[in-house]
Amino acid sequence: MPSRMRVEIAEQPEALRRTFEALLPQVGELQALARDSRQVLFIARGSSDNAAVYGQYLCSARAGRLASLAAPSLATVYAARLDLHGVLAVAVSQSGATEEIVTTLDWSRACGARTVAITNQPGSALTEVADVSLVTQAGDEQAVPATKTYTTQLAAMAVLAAAVSGSPGGSGGGGIDVGALGRVPDAVAGMLEVAPAAEELAERLVGVDTLVVSGRGFAYSTALELALKLKEACYLTAVGLSYADLVHGPIAIVDADTPALLVAAGDGPMVPEMTGLARRIAATGAPVYGIGGDPGFAAACRAALPGPALPEHLAPLALVVPGQLLAEALARAKGIDPDAPRGLRKVTQTGA
Repeated sequence: MPSRMRVEIAEQPEALRRTFEALLPQVGELQALARDSRQVLFIARGSSDNAAVYGQYLCSARAGRLASLAAPSLATVYAARLDLHGVLAVAVSQSGATEEIVTTLDWSRACGARTVAITNQPGSALTEVADVSLVTQAGDEQAVPATKTYTTQLAAMAVLAAAVSGSPGGSGGGGIDVGALGRVPDAVAGMLEVAPAAEELAERLVGVDTLVVSGRGFAYSTALELALKLKEACYLTAVGLSYADLVHGPIAIVDADTPALLVAAGDGPMVPEMTGLARRIAATGAPVYGIGGDPGFAAACRAALPGPALPEHLAPLALVVPGQLLAEALARAKGIDPDAPRGLRKVTQTGA
């Protein structure tokens, strides 16, 4: 029997279709809410935080709106009083029940922010403190490692950025092609065909204890998410780093026993840099593997899983799928149940 994680990976195309159908009609409501905002502040933890990194790039690079990640402890521990007028605070939680995230969104509203919730649970505590709620349509997710709830959060980020780019405060970056969003579910379905190649790559990595996962630009969020999946499902010491952070020193840990897994979209300005990084690492004799990129990138890697034919700013919605398949296959190859990693539960409460 396939793992529950593997089943839920395969459910992502339909989950994304349902999510876009549910959320795209809310663009006008989001535009009205964001009309006077000058900045987007994302509040999240775990996989949701990686989705927020994607939202940060999307709102900044494509919607022309400054975006940043919140430090929830400012609200929950330090009780800081900030002027958040003109800020659109966006809290992301698949359960909508993480106390720290709910508290921080409520704090943001008290500080003057307009508030948005992105969650998979209608009627959750998070929706009660939000001006607008974007409820994703992933369905029930039973495996502890998030897969379909993560990709549907990315879909919500794309809808949010489309709304922000069309409001008076948003400009530059080219906006979001809403029509292109319709191609995403089929692109994700195409990535499911990578499963046999992911199994083969998992066999190469079964004896690895430490792995560096890196990406840049829009793909940085994917690198962080895949590092998290490899940690929680495979018990690897997987270090997720941006390209820039990696080459500023940590690249020294990459060697024959510490491979690199590089992630890149199929187009955009980051592909040449990621290809150069692959060649640099390969020249040291260290194993380097890839996900996505173009033919030159794949050729620079010892082995590479193909990525989607989507523009760079939408690629992360499908680029993560080969990595999810890899993490699930590697867990099984290591004799680990990917559905129930040790020491973890579906909803993590960090409190204060």
